[in-house]
Amino acid sequence: MPSASTGASTIVDASAATAVRTEAAPAPATSTGAAPLDVVPADSRMAPGGPGYRRMSLALFLAGVATFALLYSTQALLPLISGDFGVTASTASWTVSAATGALALFVLPLSALSERFGRRTLMTVSLAIAVAVGLLVPFAPSVGWLVALRAVQGAALAGLPVSAMAYLAEEVRPKALITAIGLFVAGNSVGGMSGRVITGWVAQEWGWRVALGVIGLIAVGCAVAFRLLLPAPKHFKAGSLRPAVLVRTVRGHLANPLLCRLYAIGALFMTVFGAVYTVIGYRLTDAPFLLPQGIIGSIFLVYLVGTVSASTAGKLVARLGRRGALYLAGGTTTAGLLVSLADSLPLILLGLVLITAGFFAGHAVASSSVSHTAKEGRAQASALYQSAYYLGSSAGGTLGAVAFHAGGWAGTVALGLLAVLGVVTITVVGSHAARTQRRLVAVHR
Repeated sequence: MPSASTGASTIVDASAATAVRTEAAPAPATSTGAAPLDVVPADSRMAPGGPGYRRMSLALFLAGVATFALLYSTQALLPLISGDFGVTASTASWTVSAATGALALFVLPLSALSERFGRRTLMTVSLAIAVAVGLLVPFAPSVGWLVALRAVQGAALAGLPVSAMAYLAEEVRPKALITAIGLFVAGNSVGGMSGRVITGWVAQEWGWRVALGVIGLIAVGCAVAFRLLLPAPKHFKAGSLRPAVLVRTVRGHLANPLLCRLYAIGALFMTVFGAVYTVIGYRLTDAPFLLPQGIIGSIFLVYLVGTVSASTAGKLVARLGRRGALYLAGGTTTAGLLVSLADSLPLILLGLVLITAGFFAGHAVASSSVSHTAKEGRAQASALYQSAYYLGSSAGGTLGAVAFHAGGWAGTVALGLLAVLGVVTITVVGSHAARTQRRLVAVHR
């Protein structure tokens, strides 16, 4: 996920661009003036009200729910896992970091498999493996086994976001694409949020193992419904697995300073977010709050604020520019971190609201800028952003827990402030580079 942060939004622009180019391209004429029989007309793709569209939308919504419910299923349960296995917060946090880190590492390889074997096939296999592992997770005999199973689960889930976006770009008409993607992203956010909330309340009554089992069963239902509902693709054309082409494209993106800055910004924002939400449960179960597990799980309802802030990111960019929007997002996140230092539950909640709003706005600006910046190989550019984003999540969860163990909540806040300072510094460097480029262009004219 995330969800609202899910990581899925990073390929929206690329997918839309591909679909627009497909529809805009005229069909080559034959000698009689008719389109060749092997060319599929653009209007055969799905649209609202048309055959298959509603089934497709529901199928991908359910896939999004399953993906992010599984990916972050242990995050709200970390204090219980620590107590059961007798491990520190930093050790328990690996049950989240291993899943997101593995997802980050496998996004690019699985995106290549999607090109060769098909979107629906890869999504089905990815969900099947992740769900099967999800049913084993509650029986992990040690924290080491739990971390290992979560890593396998994250690696399997890496095949879903990229394949889903590509499927939508190929099978849905361009004018309906944003709506269809919005439903998938909504599934991401609902899954990420509900997975944490459900596990919190179930664990309060029956323990964390039962809670993870419930999430596994929910994911089974979502996966089965997904496979039964998703229409067979009609516009997919298999490509060849050519590692040299993939490596060349990736190398070109990594040589682009602006893209690298955007990747770093996404990773740093997610470092803050991962650290805060990994550790917050430990803080709220300690004195003076001593909140029950169900209430702590409900804290993740704050994610709804992120859905709103991400949706307004376009307006922010229109009014302030991309860098101005990033400064505002960084400032909002900083304010939230500082407010959360208070030993007052209402102020902590206010701090979480500000942190969540700032993170999602910054993530939306950075991810959309990637597709705008990359002139070719946009899918790979977006996959690289997802890799950086989830590596940031993995690093944030682990480092946030280490900082909390060393210095309490203030230590976690210090880590978050350092990451936001990195965002601001990178943005300042980008502004300077843009001014220098404009001066050089003016001189050459």
